[in-house]
Amino acid sequence: MPAPAAEPTPVPVLRTAAELRALPRRGRRAVVMTMGALHEGHAALVRAARQRAGAGGQVVVTVFVNPLQFGAGEDLDRYPRTLDADVVVAAGAGADAVFAPPVAEVYPGGEPEVRISAGPMGERLEGASRPGHFDGMLTVVAKLLHLTAPDLALYGEKDAQQLALITRMVRDLNFPVEVEGVPTVREPDGLALSSRNRYLSEAERTTALALSRALFAGRDAVAAGGAGPREVRQAAEAVLAQARRARPPLVPDYLALVDPAHFTEVPAEPGAYEGEAVLAVAARVGTTRLIDNVRLRLGRPGGVR
Repeated sequence: MPAPAAEPTPVPVLRTAAELRALPRRGRRAVVMTMGALHEGHAALVRAARQRAGAGGQVVVTVFVNPLQFGAGEDLDRYPRTLDADVVVAAGAGADAVFAPPVAEVYPGGEPEVRISAGPMGERLEGASRPGHFDGMLTVVAKLLHLTAPDLALYGEKDAQQLALITRMVRDLNFPVEVEGVPTVREPDGLALSSRNRYLSEAERTTALALSRALFAGRDAVAAGGAGPREVRQAAEAVLAQARRARPPLVPDYLALVDPAHFTEVPAEPGAYEGEAVLAVAARVGTTRLIDNVRLRLGRPGGVR
């Protein structure tokens, strides 16, 4: 009879900045920032952090639902809060500690009057759809970087614009931390893992698969050779157009092919842009808003990452 699987070693759950400061530091510290409701995508981030920190290093996972990055009418109140389960996932993936502060600990004076501005990049795509979202995101990331004081911070590539903005903030404001992206984790059918997927009904989830199918259509056009920016967009848009007629329908917010450094649109003219690009999409299915992206390399045959 096989032996039962070993339970993950319990990890401390720290609730205050003082408890975090008292955590003995060892080796290289890596941090993974989350808003909880951890799934396999988060676990992949923690495993990558464990590998990068090394056996002698330290991995801290933060769990904090940041009210500053939710706009009016968004899902702050219904956002899932599952701390006990999150600690189990974090421990199983190799975390050494979980920092899960209450809102009053992160914002002791209430909503901060001084915040990080995301600048022009933060007003595009997600920023245009969710005004103020990236200012709130960068403000809490800056605070958590100060509090956790990591050598390395890892973020998922599914939130590509977020990753680009954090990378830029760290560079522009001289944070002493290395930022690393980790590839998107997907379900077997292609849907990108997200804490919001749990809101989808079975029919809505079927419709939501159009996001990844649209991106893969653009990716495949590049891989087949000869596709420029216009053809990539057209291939993806054809999938979204069909999903608009589904029941329930997909309601696209944006489809964009952008330069990953600034998130400005890649020009459509053949040969006008060469190098890495991000094909990004956002849409609603029912009341749930989802985002996804793939990275491409334009101007070279077979240029898919």
